[in-house]
Amino acid sequence: MPKVTIDPNRCKGCELCVKACPEQILAMGKELNVKGYFYARVAEQPRCIGCRICGIVCPDTAIEVAVMGTTYNYFPY
Repeated sequence: MPKVTIDPNRCKGCELCVKACPEQILAMGKELNVKGYFYARVAEQPRCIGCRICGIVCPDTAIEVAVMGTTYNYFPY
């Protein structure tokens, strides 16, 4: 089963991942991170299909996606 992990302290709350997710498993949280932003969170992990679109569109590299034992961490800059 695919697993999405979001680092709340790297997220700036742009909502690109929430809008890009075809299964709508991501949502915006109600808590603030250390930078003062509302950050994205995984709301419905079991529905994830492992498409990795959320990790690709994230400009802050705050999202890691693990699919079939392989962890995808995009753009490590």
